[in-house]
Amino acid sequence: MDRMARKKSSSQGRLEFGSGEASSGVADSAACATENGPEPGPAIPAEAPAAAPAASPAKTGGARRTVYVLDAHAILYQVFHGMGPMTSPSGQPVGAIYGFCRDVLDLFDKRKPDYLFCAFDSSGPGFRHSLFADYKVHREEMPSDLKFQVGRLKETLEALAIPILESPGFEADDVMATAARRAIEDGLDCYLVTNDKDCRQLLNDHVALYYIRKQEMYGPEQLLVDWGIRPEQVVDFQTLVGDPVDNVPGVPLIGPKTATGLLQELGTLENLLKNIDKVPGKKKQENLRDAQPTLQISRDLVRLRDDVPIEIDWERGCAGGGDPAAVDAIVREFGFRGLGQRMMVLANRGCDNPLPIDLPAGFEVSGGAPSSDESRRLSKVGDADWKADYRLIDDEEKFRSFLAELSNVEEFAFDTETTSTHPRQAIVVGLSFCWKEGEAYYLPLMGPPESKLLDRETTIAGLKPILEDPNKRKLTHHGKYDVQVLRTAGIVVHGIVFDSLVADYLLQPGARAHGMDEQAKYYLRHENISITSLIGTGKKQIRMDEAEVADVAVYAAEDADVTFRLANLLRKEIDDAGLALLFDEIEMPVSETLAEMEYRGIAVDAERLRLLGEDLGKQIEALRERLFEMAGELFNPDSPKQLGELLFNKLKMPVIKRTKTGPSTDAEVLEELADRLGEGSLPAALMEYRQLTKLKGTYIDAFLDPTCQIIHPKTKRIHTSFMQDVAATGRLSSKDPNLQNIPIRSENGRAIRSSFIPGESGWKLFSADYSQIELRVLAHFSGDEALRDAFAREEDIHTRVAAQVFEVAPEEVDREMRRRAKAVNFGIIYGQSPFGLSKGLGISREEAASFIDAYFRGYPGVQQFILQTLRDTRRLGYVSTLSGRRRPVDGVRDPDTVKDPYQRTVPERIAVNTVIQGTAADLIKVAMVRLEQGIAAAKLRARLLLQVHDELVLEAPEEEVDAVAAIVRETMTGADRHPCLQPLAVPLSIDAKVGDNWRDGVTYDFPK
Repeated sequence: MDRMARKKSSSQGRLEFGSGEASSGVADSAACATENGPEPGPAIPAEAPAAAPAASPAKTGGARRTVYVLDAHAILYQVFHGMGPMTSPSGQPVGAIYGFCRDVLDLFDKRKPDYLFCAFDSSGPGFRHSLFADYKVHREEMPSDLKFQVGRLKETLEALAIPILESPGFEADDVMATAARRAIEDGLDCYLVTNDKDCRQLLNDHVALYYIRKQEMYGPEQLLVDWGIRPEQVVDFQTLVGDPVDNVPGVPLIGPKTATGLLQELGTLENLLKNIDKVPGKKKQENLRDAQPTLQISRDLVRLRDDVPIEIDWERGCAGGGDPAAVDAIVREFGFRGLGQRMMVLANRGCDNPLPIDLPAGFEVSGGAPSSDESRRLSKVGDADWKADYRLIDDEEKFRSFLAELSNVEEFAFDTETTSTHPRQAIVVGLSFCWKEGEAYYLPLMGPPESKLLDRETTIAGLKPILEDPNKRKLTHHGKYDVQVLRTAGIVVHGIVFDSLVADYLLQPGARAHGMDEQAKYYLRHENISITSLIGTGKKQIRMDEAEVADVAVYAAEDADVTFRLANLLRKEIDDAGLALLFDEIEMPVSETLAEMEYRGIAVDAERLRLLGEDLGKQIEALRERLFEMAGELFNPDSPKQLGELLFNKLKMPVIKRTKTGPSTDAEVLEELADRLGEGSLPAALMEYRQLTKLKGTYIDAFLDPTCQIIHPKTKRIHTSFMQDVAATGRLSSKDPNLQNIPIRSENGRAIRSSFIPGESGWKLFSADYSQIELRVLAHFSGDEALRDAFAREEDIHTRVAAQVFEVAPEEVDREMRRRAKAVNFGIIYGQSPFGLSKGLGISREEAASFIDAYFRGYPGVQQFILQTLRDTRRLGYVSTLSGRRRPVDGVRDPDTVKDPYQRTVPERIAVNTVIQGTAADLIKVAMVRLEQGIAAAKLRARLLLQVHDELVLEAPEEEVDAVAAIVRETMTGADRHPCLQPLAVPLSIDAKVGDNWRDGVTYDFPK
């Protein structure tokens, strides 16, 4: 797109200062010179301060440059409330930092400012408080999870060389006003990145507001449309109207519409006060006269100061010149991946000592590459210390020699290249092996036409005895994928002793990714070849078997080499961290069990799903008709734009929160509206509609779509993937598809479960679920006698707690009492505050706080456990489960000095929850491994198929059910008797069902 076309497309409906973009680009030189400066803007109006002399470093060749000044606290609040919870690998809240940095990078990418600064409020009272003691008196204290992030954000900005502007006693608005004045003096166009209406008084031909969520400019013309006034009238307008948020007094009965009319007629507040008799309405006239003593104070409160004593060096606002090493350390600490790479690009710009971040090229391969040098050493640009010799084994003679050498090796790393990321659908394209650092081999089985390949049957037959030998120690990365792929090819792999993905997960459980590329960067300071450089992306993407064999050889051999190097390094890390027993006795065995479960899959009744889909479709259509009737018009309930127009513009419902495009209509907003308006309201019906459409789309339409192949076309089973490297607590999760999220509380959700069936005629599904395992773990750790006694007697714990808290006999506990007790029981584990409990139960915050108080009085050991856990975490910097699994947690406050003991920060909630939930995860993993072993030892045909949180699902011949039940009971209730664990102080208990599908099982009664 040429320059004029770009200008036209970007300026429609938006305010620009003389050019289609904020500027032509960010420069690396000290003066931030651009190759093509923006076109000159309109002349500065006569009333604006005169421009600085031409010698100003902020001007070059007469072109006006742009400066963006961000209202830091305002943006932090926006992203803090607008994003879901996000924590660093060590449990620190980092969501606001993430969102803020993303906004800054987006500004650089989309607006291309010449200069950028961040304005912060000063801490403590400012000059306005001396004018009016009750200024902002109603403002709530900044949330502790956000307060923590302010300081860390400043560190991040400093590392990125983005200047911070702040001054004691002044707010960010005053700082922005001062920056805007000086920008005009130096011939700059200034954009203030804020939604604050106070800043509208600063608007002129060279100062505009930039609404970052909407990506729109706001200038004098937009102000005239919104408020019907000019920028110089904004202070008078706000003085009249007041500001309840900041507790700025206004004039009673004079709202925005009245203020606009008065200022349009009389011009200024001074002229208005001279002509009070012209104001329509005796009461308004009276109010204006009565308010005169406070109007000047209000005016001083809303008027922004543009004389803040700050130094502004425009050149410091140029992008670049940061500290790449500091940024690298920060993004690693915070766990930022894609955003972290973007931050590193910015940090490297114009830096004297940049860190390598771009994917380097330059690998060459011996044996199959277009080169006669068979022993060429391989290296990468920017990766000079990486020495490697990768060989392509592409003929029978080379393969025999390779196989002879591999046969004599006791430990090696291997990896597969395949046609699909789904192991049950994948075909092996080739295999790579490494048993010496820097030396690796690739065996090609598929490639483009005319490629030189090995014979598949011969190669598989030659590798089979080695890969199946349990005495040959194998090293892998995400080995359960390779195990399934090779199982399909006819090789049952045994002897995997180390998996770098699992090891890194144990060492850094809070990290967002444990992939080989991330590990190579972190541990080896090495940049792996990008998969996209090999097979491309988007419409041009090819399969691995379509890529050139020589290119695949280097990529695959590097994978095996990196896996080998990581294994040697991480094994020592695991040993030094005291995690060897957990790794060897729980995590690696459960990885093997998961591979078996994934390979087996679970059978699905497709016809049953089809009928359920038809029924849900009818329910959805009927609900759509009801929605139209309630709304009084036709609309698209799947369109956020149409929904927002209906709810907030036509029906005038309150706006709960906003997004870039307008009022939000997400689930949280609908839930809040439904709570306010009742179960029979339109928002409540919309929530039901979304639940039904999501259920149908996710678990019926997708399952039955033949292009998705979620139901395997040959096995007729669903082969989900269990991930043991996602949840930092140690819990397993599921994807492709996620079978752990099928709703169980709704009838339609349970109906989906009815389509999961045994895969053999005459077989049954057997499911076993731990009974309140997390509360039993809590009883163990807390040592609370009352809690332990309840479990020892096998009482209903929720009824027991309700009786204790409400001071009634257990038989007098009604359904509502038990519901509240259950909410508190589980809320304690997750660090729920009185506010959260009140929202969940629909009671007042005072009632919720009283209920929590009563709970802790009845179970004092629980409160002492929480406090001691927080003390230990603060002292050690991590928490541990019963198995010794560790999770680093930073930012825990001293629990003995916290004013409100029920307001827990994110790190504090993580600390307590990890101990409980992580120990429960350890127990069920042990149970899974022992159950698999027990079934094999008994030579039963039964198979373990699924793990869903605290539930295990098996299929078994009907005649084996009792034998399977006995093994299940023994392994699950005895899971705490394991070398990594210790017997719990309360008994473990399970509930079991057996039936023809996953929903309709009947209770299985274990023998007494």
